[in-house]
Amino acid sequence: MTTDRPTATLPAPRSAPQPQAAPGKAPRGGFLAKAFGITAVLSAAGSGLGLLRDLLLARYFGANQGTDAFLVAWTVPETAAPLLIEDAMSFLMVPAFALALVLREEDPDAPDPVRQVVRATLPWLLLALSGLSLTVALGAPQLVALLAPGLHDPALAVTCTRITAITVLPFGIAGYLAAALRAHHRFTAPAGIYVAYNLGILAVLLAGQAYLGVRSAALGVALGSVLMAALLVVPFLRRLREGSGTGRNRRSRKALVLMPLALLPVAAFTLTRQSQVFVERYLGSALPPGTISHLNYAAKVSQLAMTAGILIVTVTFPVVARALAAGDLTAARDRVEKDLGQAAAVVLLGTSFLMACAPSVVALLFQRGAFGPQDTEATAEVIRVYSLGLPAQALIGVMIRPYFSLRPVVRRADDPGTEPGGRRLLDWYPVGAMLLGLAVTVTVGLLATARFGALGIAAGNAAGITATAALLLHGLVLRGIPLRLRRVLTGHGRLVAAAAGATLLGAAAASLSADPLLATLLGGLTVALAFAALGTGLGAHEVRGPVLAVLRIAAPLRTPPTVADEGKPPHGH
Repeated sequence: MTTDRPTATLPAPRSAPQPQAAPGKAPRGGFLAKAFGITAVLSAAGSGLGLLRDLLLARYFGANQGTDAFLVAWTVPETAAPLLIEDAMSFLMVPAFALALVLREEDPDAPDPVRQVVRATLPWLLLALSGLSLTVALGAPQLVALLAPGLHDPALAVTCTRITAITVLPFGIAGYLAAALRAHHRFTAPAGIYVAYNLGILAVLLAGQAYLGVRSAALGVALGSVLMAALLVVPFLRRLREGSGTGRNRRSRKALVLMPLALLPVAAFTLTRQSQVFVERYLGSALPPGTISHLNYAAKVSQLAMTAGILIVTVTFPVVARALAAGDLTAARDRVEKDLGQAAAVVLLGTSFLMACAPSVVALLFQRGAFGPQDTEATAEVIRVYSLGLPAQALIGVMIRPYFSLRPVVRRADDPGTEPGGRRLLDWYPVGAMLLGLAVTVTVGLLATARFGALGIAAGNAAGITATAALLLHGLVLRGIPLRLRRVLTGHGRLVAAAAGATLLGAAAASLSADPLLATLLGGLTVALAFAALGTGLGAHEVRGPVLAVLRIAAPLRTPPTVADEGKPPHGH
């Protein structure tokens, strides 16, 4: 099967879209704000439950060879989630469904393209996911030996890996349904999947940890993945029925062409990006027991700072995909530049907080039960090094979505079927960028781990992902989205300067108290105020705009009405 040969014919639009359809028009800012609010609340709930999950793991099992074995098995859902939920599936199917929705609006009397896309893709996806899940379960011993050859309890890791292999199928279903719903601008149910996921894990962990040990966490992962998919089925079927009455007795004169090979660079990029975790597990397995656990806890805390930044692009990605499907590169560019700035501001604020308050945050969250002061110190040091790569992680999350949207898994039949060789090679540019970044990760890790241990592994991660982000920024311009790089980089420079100053002031404030809670509050408040003041003073639009808006709202509250004002009627009467 080639990329130019259709596997199924789907209704295509008329040559000229109807004026009233406005298929590429972006939704109003109020809709985006509401969608972001809903997504943020539910994602925060999911992250909170995930943090509670990690706290219970640390409390019940600490950081030892048992948790190391589980975390090697955790590599399966940790790899499947980006591939099947967050990244690859979204990169492929949100643009595909966005294009189908544009076609539905352009030609509402034609057979529904959304239903045709589902019929052409979902059965093959279910078959592939089932086979992959079975393969992982059968190959668990070889997978554990490959990922962590120095593991102290490989048999336990094999058992947990076979249990977590179940997650591949429901993860894929959840990712597919979530992509379809987000393309329809329905964000509530997709935002709630991690709430369902972590509730499943917590239920089994609390009920079975005394009898099953760390295996209870693996069983909870399997149950949680099933709950994720179940949550999305009914909302997806509702959206699918919207087009059930269109074009039943009419054949379209044109067709959409499925591009199955478009998934290869997307999947390769996601797996290569996830390979950083494989490198960490591999290098960490040769270090003292508990090292992999320290890396895992540090990564989980560090990623919380990136959550809000990724939420921004989760909501705006369907907007960018629709603009690209309608051929509006200017609107897509403006949205991507805004996303780059907003995501960087949010993530740099979180990075400053973590670097300033890492010891008190870890002590507050984890230091109880089997997790002792030495574990706190080791995890806090890793967090500070990990945090250096968080801005790059967020920028990659913003840039890779529009990059792959320019070559979705479906295309219009009247588009050119072939492209110059150089343009086709650009499909693989993100993979090459990620491979170079991975080479930096491996090189720094190998050179630094012998002397610095887990800190060397974390430094390799930060250096590799930063190199990849720099390459992708250039690649997005090559791809055809005309980013104004000087404007983007200047804005980011202001944000980095504000974050550096906030980190120094926050660390000084956190050191004033030995109590973890008070130190975290002092440091966090100082970081927030310093970042807002410095960002505003340096002219960072992403900081100055919200700060001035808050000041405008607060000004009437601080200024009491004068005697002359009290007798005046309200404005407009």
